[in-house]
Amino acid sequence: MAFPTVSGPYGLRPLNLVGGTPFAGATRHMPIASGYATAIYNGDVVQYKNDGTLIITTLQNNVAPVAGVVGVFLGCTYTDPNLGYTLYSQSYPGNVAATDIRAYVCDDPNALFKVVNCATAAANGAAGGLLPAFKARTNSISKNAELVLNTGVTASGNSRMGVFINNVATALPMTVVDMVEGTDNAAGESVEFIVKFTAGYHRYTHTVGV
Repeated sequence: MAFPTVSGPYGLRPLNLVGGTPFAGATRHMPIASGYATAIYNGDVVQYKNDGTLIITTLQNNVAPVAGVVGVFLGCTYTDPNLGYTLYSQSYPGNVAATDIRAYVCDDPNALFKVVNCATAAANGAAGGLLPAFKARTNSISKNAELVLNTGVTASGNSRMGVFINNVATALPMTVVDMVEGTDNAAGESVEFIVKFTAGYHRYTHTVGV
C-alpha cells in the first residue's frame, strides 16, 4: 500500500476509545468567556480557567499535569454580535462579544486520537512543528510525547497541533498507543500515530482542580 501524503499536522482527531469502542461523536458543551481573545481551532486541546470557561491549552512538554486540561475542541456555537443570529462554527475566531459561546469538546479521558508526529516541538516552525516526521515503532510505541502547539488555519477553522515523540519514557502529556494502521512506509515508519492523554494529565483523572 502506498503511504498517503501528509502535508502537515491537523490537530487531534477522535478515533475511538481505549478497548476499541468506536467514537460516536459524543461531546460536552463548555462555555468560552465573552471576548476571549485567542482563536481555538477544530482539533486543538483546551483547558478550563478557574472560572469554568475554556481557553486553548498551555500543555506542551510538561512533566506534571497542567490543571484543567479537559479534552479536544470540535467546534462551537454563539450568537454573532453583528449578524444577530446563531452561528455553528468549525473554530472560535477570538474576540467574540457574546454571552452564549459554547464549545463542543471531546472530553472522554479514554478517547484515542489520530495525530501527526512533528520534526521538533518548535511550534509554527516550517522545519519543526509544521514538518511531519517519520518515526519507527521501536522509538514510538510505549513512549510518551509532547504537544506541539501550532496555530490553526483561519480559512478552514482546523487545528495544526501535533505531537513530538522524542523517544523518552519520562512523564509527558500524551501517551503513544499505536501507529495508524496501513500508513507505515516500507521501513515500518509512520508520521501518523494514535495517542491518548497520559493518566493524570486530563482533568477527570487528575485530583487537583483549577
